[in-house]
Amino acid sequence: MPVIRIEMFEGRTADQKRACAKAVTEAWVATCGGTPDAVTIIFADVAKSDWATAGRLASDPRPGT
Repeated sequence: MPVIRIEMFEGRTADQKRACAKAVTEAWVATCGGTPDAVTIIFADVAKSDWATAGRLASDPRPGT
């Protein structure tokens, strides 16, 4: 089961997060196959002042390492 973590700026509404999750899930299924029910989306709210974290992929090394 794929788990996709999405970092978004704080203040996004539940509707915005649902729309994002739907789009990401559809893209995953179209690209990799499987079913939408198998995809798990985890949202992490990030402060707007923390551009470095919000713009960094989870797979990128931590800054300074």
